[in-house]
Amino acid sequence: MELSVNGEKLQLPDGATIQALLDHYKLQSVRVAVELNRDIVAKKAYLNTSLKSGDTVEIVTFVGGG
Repeated sequence: MELSVNGEKLQLPDGATIQALLDHYKLQSVRVAVELNRDIVAKKAYLNTSLKSGDTVEIVTFVGGG
């Protein structure tokens, strides 16, 4: 399936979840926020939220600093 992640097209297997997407990018779920089709997804739902072809995903990573 093809979806848009942070404005770029990405191919993932059908039925992939948000957690699988984060794993693809080697991102830890505790350091990101995920928006799926303009709705924020709760971290506890990452494993069970399936993605569909045409979905738009925005991933925001948190960076510490001072």
